[in-house]
Amino acid sequence: MKTWAWRGSASQANFMPEQPIKTGFIHRQSAHCESGATSNLLRNCGLDISEALVFGIGSGLFFGYFPFIKIQNQPLITFRNAPGRILKNTAKRLGVRIESFKFKNPEKAMDALDDMLSKGIHVGLQAGVYWLPYFPPPLRFHFNAHTLVAYGMDGNDYLISDPVFDEPVICPRKDLMKARFAEGTFAPKGKMYYLAEIPKKINLPLAITKGIKETCRVMIKTPLPLIGVRGIRFLAKRIKEWPKKYGKRKASLYLGHIIRMQEEIGTGGGGFRLMYAAFLQEAADILKENHLSDMSKRMTGIGDKWREFALFGARICKGRSLDGDNYETLGNIMLDCAEAEYLLYKDLLEVIR
Repeated sequence: MKTWAWRGSASQANFMPEQPIKTGFIHRQSAHCESGATSNLLRNCGLDISEALVFGIGSGLFFGYFPFIKIQNQPLITFRNAPGRILKNTAKRLGVRIESFKFKNPEKAMDALDDMLSKGIHVGLQAGVYWLPYFPPPLRFHFNAHTLVAYGMDGNDYLISDPVFDEPVICPRKDLMKARFAEGTFAPKGKMYYLAEIPKKINLPLAITKGIKETCRVMIKTPLPLIGVRGIRFLAKRIKEWPKKYGKRKASLYLGHIIRMQEEIGTGGGGFRLMYAAFLQEAADILKENHLSDMSKRMTGIGDKWREFALFGARICKGRSLDGDNYETLGNIMLDCAEAEYLLYKDLLEVIR
């Protein structure tokens, strides 16, 4: 197992290979941090649950448009459940007990982490991406709900399984402490957790069924107009009004924000839909339900449609519009996504009773 350490200033991007460190921890790269970290923690405790299964069981699929909550002066748009919900839902439905902690004092938080690691416990952490030095500078931004796993120490450095990297990394103590106490939206407040108890037997079919039902309930039965399919429709209609309401420049900034949240934060709108399609395919095999295979294909098509929205939108933002690339078209593509998702969730509820 190859481990990479940061050697250089925060403005550089040089990674120098260190000697392999033997820890016994199984690291697998994933598409998304929370579902990937949860899968890695479960796997290292004896439950080989894929990232896609974690995402589906944890009801990770979501949509929310919250113009009254700002992320870097832009309205919050999310294509996944709230930070921590995937872990919490997955653990609950599998019967896994989690112990979690938050701290006010950074030094005490690091001492508590050291104590856990000295006992051979793998610890999940919430951290701010911007302060993690092993991220190349172009990929750092102020996002405080990043999830990773600390699984050992090498002097004052921490051995980190960060799910978005293909290999484990090393993070110095002072940097990890700063990342764990990053300020702003979703401030981590030193959050750490570990899997305290794993059941001898799990009811995987029941966990899958509960995860699907919860996702469908949130996406099509939430009465609030900003959440689920209603939220997608709400935003789609307003996109059409942006050029007239805000002018070309501001409309382009808002559109760029949607695309960034969809395609660059985690796996975004299309990517999360494609991950859910993978979940439905695994669920079809486990539940012996062929209808879920068909729905997996439908969800793949929906994910591709979201990617089409991003492609058209990116051309508009970059001033490279083709014939038909306009805000009216974008709004209609999003409305098509909403309708396709509504029908899919409705059919899923018919299959999963």
